[in-house]
Amino acid sequence: MRFARLGPRGEEIPAVLHDDTWFDIRSITADIDGAFLAGGGVERVRAALAAASLPELPAPSRFGAPIARPSAVYCVGMNYAAHAAESGSAPPENLVMFMKAPNTVVGPDDDVEIPPGSLKTDWEVELGIVIAAQTSRLASPAEARDRIAGFVLANDLSERDWQLAVSGGQWSKGKSAPGFLPLGPWLVTPDELDADDVRLQSWVNGDPRQDSRTADLIFPIDTIVWELSRYLTLEPGDVVLTGTPEGVALSGRFPYLAAGDVVDLEIEGLGHQRQRYVAADVGEGNR
Repeated sequence: MRFARLGPRGEEIPAVLHDDTWFDIRSITADIDGAFLAGGGVERVRAALAAASLPELPAPSRFGAPIARPSAVYCVGMNYAAHAAESGSAPPENLVMFMKAPNTVVGPDDDVEIPPGSLKTDWEVELGIVIAAQTSRLASPAEARDRIAGFVLANDLSERDWQLAVSGGQWSKGKSAPGFLPLGPWLVTPDELDADDVRLQSWVNGDPRQDSRTADLIFPIDTIVWELSRYLTLEPGDVVLTGTPEGVALSGRFPYLAAGDVVDLEIEGLGHQRQRYVAADVGEGNR
């Protein structure tokens, strides 16, 4: 199934797509969040669709992020060998993990501000995992897939100077500016997508940038969830980003983003994003 949150920012309606029609699921849940995923919400929606008991919705004018604000966003770095090389690093022997602030999450087509003072805002198309149930200390990667509610398209935006030059060795400073995690448009359940081998692409102002497949991940999906569970507890609704392939501005082959640029991103089966990048509002109270 494909779940989404439709409507104006702060007023999104939880919905499901079935036979090319969007249906309102507010009779089942107030939002698409961890409680919905952990509490059997997906199966209740499936039953309601079978019973034809859900009201139809008009065609959406805006997609919000398909998962309401997660309790945590975990990110895997350097998880494609070619991206590690363009970043000047060898492929990692151990999983590289950092975090983004949960309040970076925005809709897939929302405008994104270039942060004040930023000269190195960079795009990163990524496969995102959404966690279905509290997950800790899995015995093996084979146990991981049952803990995955679905997959999302993500843009792990980064300010590279803040990430690398003034970070003190921790990347999150360059990852957590407002709007730095467009998600969606959909949350797609695992039964509808072979996420282990899908194509990821990005474009800037219509020019190709990234083009790879998740089959090239150094640490694959199930290994990522298992590995994280060894060190922390994943909560329902948490988002895990799996890494970005080569073709970002950090490579030195392309300019960084500037106001007026448009970034498109796409993953097979997970939809399309388009963000316009705008100058930050640095008026009184926003400095």
